[in-house]
Amino acid sequence: METVLSGIRPTGKLHLGNYFGAVKNFVKMQETHNCFFFIADYHSLTTHPKPEDLHGNVKHVLAEYLAAGLDPEKATLYVQSDLPEIAELYLFLNMNAYLGELERVTTFKEKARKQPENVNAGLLTYPTLMAADIIIHKADKVPVGKDQEQNLEMSRTFARRFNRMYKEDYFPIPQAFNFGEQLVKIPGLDGSGKMGKSEGESNAIFLSDEPKVIRKKVMRAVTDSGPTEPNQQKAEPIENLFSLLKVVSKPDVVAHFDEAYNSCSIRYGDLKKQLAEDIIIFTEPIREKINSLLGDETAISKAARMGAEKAHESARKTIREVREIIGFRPF
Repeated sequence: METVLSGIRPTGKLHLGNYFGAVKNFVKMQETHNCFFFIADYHSLTTHPKPEDLHGNVKHVLAEYLAAGLDPEKATLYVQSDLPEIAELYLFLNMNAYLGELERVTTFKEKARKQPENVNAGLLTYPTLMAADIIIHKADKVPVGKDQEQNLEMSRTFARRFNRMYKEDYFPIPQAFNFGEQLVKIPGLDGSGKMGKSEGESNAIFLSDEPKVIRKKVMRAVTDSGPTEPNQQKAEPIENLFSLLKVVSKPDVVAHFDEAYNSCSIRYGDLKKQLAEDIIIFTEPIREKINSLLGDETAISKAARMGAEKAHESARKTIREVREIIGFRPF
């Protein structure tokens, strides 16, 4: 069985784009793969979060992924900082990572440009920490977005370098996992592009959004002045609204508004009201579970402990063997 690993950022809340994009696939994969999903709280230290924000964000993200369907009995869902072995492997990999190659990484250059007052060593060595996250569990496949492809390639480089330096075919070379046609792209509410927090809070529908918030966001979604001739091609903002309608509404609802658009009788206000109510119905069970988990410290703690124990078992074995290969042996 292939081992798949994916990191989860402990900043920002899950929105419909995340849910239909990766999370639904993660839920399916936990049935067929050996899955490790971790909340990358070490990585977040590069932006110096406040302690209460860091803890609160980790708790919220853990609750959201559990509510969205990740099962700690089937997958290993853990918090990165619960595994000290990651920090140790990170140190070992840094000894064989070179300044020039780290400085050439696109994400480092972009981050350094955006936060010139905080170009810390963690930003520079982000690829080695990412590599430690992946190879600590000897992952075969890693789902990555476009912005992380270079970092995955660096992970492959560090795995090969370790194997070559110590003349041991120890680490598998991780490959990118491509969801292909299974990956549904959800548009945002601003009329262009995909749904995402980086485009603004009002652009995304979060799984934890209350009904009144959802209604307000949807009613503010960008539209146009309406079709002026039958069967007119939809402008991007309108096509986006129909794309959202198709994932949360019944087929007959979609057909009704499609017919209204093609006959030039559509009222965008009615479409938005219907879309908002259907989103509320769709997200309600997940939202209720998120709120329930956030109010249940015992359930959150149990899931985190279970994940840490399962991840420790894998990580301890790797570190024990890596130390032996490098030459760290007890007397």
